[in-house]
Amino acid sequence: MQMHPETGMIDHAAIENLLQKHAAPSDSQVREILAKAEKMQGLSFEDVALLVNVRDPELTDELCAVAGRIKDTIYGRRMVLFAPLYISNFCSNECTYCAFRVHNKSIVRRALTQDEIATEVRALEDQGHKRLLIVAGEAYPGGEGIDYVIKAIRTAYATKAGSRGEIRRVNINIAPVSEDDFRRLHAENIGTFQLFQETYHLPTYKQVHVSGRKRDYLWRLNAFDRAMRAGFGDIGAGVLFGLYDWRFEILALMQQVRHLEEQFGVGPHTISVPRIEPATGSDLASHPPYAVADEDFRRIVAILRVAVPYTGIIMSTRESAAMRRETFKLGVSQISAGSRTNPGGYSLDESGTGEDDAAQFSLGDHRPLDEVVADLANLGYIPSFCTGCYRMGRVGQDFMDLARPGEIKNHCAPNGLSTFQEYLLDYATPATRALGEALIERVVAEMKGTPRKRAESLLARVRSGERDAYY
Repeated sequence: MQMHPETGMIDHAAIENLLQKHAAPSDSQVREILAKAEKMQGLSFEDVALLVNVRDPELTDELCAVAGRIKDTIYGRRMVLFAPLYISNFCSNECTYCAFRVHNKSIVRRALTQDEIATEVRALEDQGHKRLLIVAGEAYPGGEGIDYVIKAIRTAYATKAGSRGEIRRVNINIAPVSEDDFRRLHAENIGTFQLFQETYHLPTYKQVHVSGRKRDYLWRLNAFDRAMRAGFGDIGAGVLFGLYDWRFEILALMQQVRHLEEQFGVGPHTISVPRIEPATGSDLASHPPYAVADEDFRRIVAILRVAVPYTGIIMSTRESAAMRRETFKLGVSQISAGSRTNPGGYSLDESGTGEDDAAQFSLGDHRPLDEVVADLANLGYIPSFCTGCYRMGRVGQDFMDLARPGEIKNHCAPNGLSTFQEYLLDYATPATRALGEALIERVVAEMKGTPRKRAESLLARVRSGERDAYY
């Protein structure tokens, strides 16, 4: 792939040309692509260009149905749960859509000490969380630099709440760093490095990133290359939908995905789909220049699922509970729950809302973890806190080698049930536990062969007192 001097692997002209060329796709073209998508081998750049221009309600329904079947085939009824942990809201960038921007005087700045981070981690462990996403503004206290994040990772892993509470996997969403610093981070046994380009459209990128290192489009765009060269097998991409035309953003994202596949043999492990939400001190966040309607948001999730079938799709608590439910059947496979976006929001924010004057953005789903778990179980989904793949080295290309032939389900389904059983025994309210136990019984009864034997074995071990049992 030829690199553009200003936009790297993102070819703006090619995207605009394809959007114009396929502005009015025919029914037969769309159905041909959907038939191709059913084979779960991914779609071409031109295929995706056709799908983003689908407007016909009947074709949209067909697209969503295919996305749902693909999701069920690959991921089954599992839904992975995690919590973001904001450790600092200090930032050196001026991003006009974000409350953390350096010149915003409307929020209280705070960087948690390691003791405060430990307190936050214990609060999350007391809820039942096992997976954390550490998030920080793009500046660190006391001139510590990346050492601050490394200490936070170590604190998260070392902090235990009672005999059951522990964090088994830490992911990070932080500022891009050098290849050498990525190597240091990778040595800390973390999972996914997550980073959002925010917008791939260069003129818009320059307009909304006024100052700071983040203004450097290519430094951010090429961060995944540096991370993967440094040893990361799993990276997480994303777009902040609402800054520019979502159709352009999807096609640009696909260009980056294909670049990573060509260079490293594997694309993103996850893709996040946040929409702009109101943020303290940001008029743009309350009035997005390219606001994404709910119907288009559903299309985004469905298109991503058929385009990159083996990539996890993450839905945050930016969205309402109702919208999150709708996207589960379209392709979402991971969700945050009980989230707070302000440092100290889990244990130190007395209001308990997570939306005080230090938060990054407004939340759409305020429900606590147990209520989310109960809702998932009521819908027939298995809430999963599993981290087995990462500790067994099933990441990057190794994960895809198991996912593409469908073998990964033989691990993920039993492991997900095991972690759900742990949650029900150790943390769930009586009502949620009863609902969950009934669901586990139904799911196991429907399983066959090796997956069922593994599930029954793991469940028996957990019920007898063992924890962290996985294949």
